[in-house]
Amino acid sequence: MATKNKTTQTAVSVTAFINTSVDNEQKKQDSFQLIELMKKCSGFEPKMWGPTIIGFGTYHYKYASGHEGDSLLIGFSPRKNEFSLYVITPEDEHKQLLDKLGKYTMGKSCIYFKKLSDLNLAILEQMCKAAIKYIQQRQQNNT
Repeated sequence: MATKNKTTQTAVSVTAFINTSVDNEQKKQDSFQLIELMKKCSGFEPKMWGPTIIGFGTYHYKYASGHEGDSLLIGFSPRKNEFSLYVITPEDEHKQLLDKLGKYTMGKSCIYFKKLSDLNLAILEQMCKAAIKYIQQRQQNNT
């Protein structure tokens, strides 16, 4: 039996989400700055994914198990304590870029940081572009 993805694209306004859900003024400013950076890197408009993730672009995946669905190419979430950044890059390139990114911690599949000024934005931009290229190449190889 196929399971439905919990995180899917919604019609909620990204601007409305930030203005109503992000209570810290600096975090709001950082969110809008991240939107501009990710929009520039991806060429896609921001869309809400689930209740709290702002994503750019989509791709379809299918695992060997048969599970498949759609996901965002890159994105972030302005969570209460810190930002969650969703960028997947090839491991060798990922390590090199992470070494230069700035002040962050790693989760299982995302990067956490407190404020945008803690990060090297030029490196973040490279990571976003590398993530998009990596995912798109993987998709081409799987079709």
